[in-house]
Amino acid sequence: MPRKSQGWITFQSSPEEQTILEEYCQKSQRSKTEVLRELIRHLDRQWQQASQQLPDAGETKPEVEISNHNFLCISARNRLWGKVKQVVLGDINAEVTVEIAPGVEIVAVITKSSVQRFAVSPQKEVCVVIKSSDVMIAVEL
Repeated sequence: MPRKSQGWITFQSSPEEQTILEEYCQKSQRSKTEVLRELIRHLDRQWQQASQQLPDAGETKPEVEISNHNFLCISARNRLWGKVKQVVLGDINAEVTVEIAPGVEIVAVITKSSVQRFAVSPQKEVCVVIKSSDVMIAVEL
């Protein structure tokens, strides 16, 4: 039986994750071992690049998220997943209404070209990213 001291890594994966890996291996004509080794090396390179771009030594490293084999490093910690409810196109910008929970909506203003480039349309799942430096609070006096 393989042992950790021999470099073996074992883990549980969901049936969906197993299917994704198997389909990717078939399409790329590579073994699961080759694909996982490449993923680990790529994660290390991404992590090293992200840590070199940090301005302050005391700042924490940005998180790395994986989605459909793409890597995204982002400093904003406020990320809310939801579905696009409505897209209102203007001449240059677009208002995108995203429902993040039943009855809870956030409206983002993005460029019209971004709507087209990312194929933003109703029912598409998106991530709303809120950078805390752009959030304000007002109170009545």
